[in-house]
Amino acid sequence: MLIQAFLTSIALSVLTGFTLFVSYINTNSFLRPLSKEDELHYLQILNQTNTSPNSIEETIAFEHARNKVIEHNFRLVAYVLKRYEFDPQIKEDLFSIGIIALIKAINTFKLDKGAKLSTYAIICIRNDINMYFRDSNKRQGEAFIYDSIAQDSDGSDLCIIDTYEPPNEKKIDDQIVDAEEQRILLEDVDRLPILERQVLFMRYGLKNSTKHSQQEIADKLKISRSYVSRIEKKAIQILKRTLGELYHHNES
Repeated sequence: MLIQAFLTSIALSVLTGFTLFVSYINTNSFLRPLSKEDELHYLQILNQTNTSPNSIEETIAFEHARNKVIEHNFRLVAYVLKRYEFDPQIKEDLFSIGIIALIKAINTFKLDKGAKLSTYAIICIRNDINMYFRDSNKRQGEAFIYDSIAQDSDGSDLCIIDTYEPPNEKKIDDQIVDAEEQRILLEDVDRLPILERQVLFMRYGLKNSTKHSQQEIADKLKISRSYVSRIEKKAIQILKRTLGELYHHNES
């Protein structure tokens, strides 16, 4: 009986989550991230209860903790989705996929791995969104992906689909490293206007480039040092607006 109620609560979380997410999107008012203390408290409840609640009280506590973590992390779904360009007709599909991926991430997150929930959830959401687009493209271009591109050692045709290796979800924990957060940041830097992007790359030595002082950048670009300073501040403000929710989450 408890297990059935537990599974039912998961299904309800998906349906409720979609409704809440759409309302947050429409009003552009996501809940603020949980404090580190509150998030740790709720994640400990989820990790301890796991998938086998032993009493009605444990089931209620688990449900409350999971709903809290889900609702305060909806912004991560929006954060991932705004990095894609897609047909508005599939918007609701992507919302649903993102919410399910978020819930899956929360259900499988392990505190003892030392990762941040936000980083882990972003990877889960992005993986599922990418898989959706891969599957859609495969259905639309089935003849192409089965075209022969070579022959293997025994003379059999080697098709494009044969060269594709799907992501191994069992290794997802291995992806949770600081480099992932750096990569997300670099994606946003690459979207900056060319001058702001160039100044940040030179100023902070991004992508293994050489670090320069503001004066060195000014000399290279033949502009004033004060102008370099203004460009740098403007670029950082743009990045903070883009990554604001995530920065707040990690600093809470």
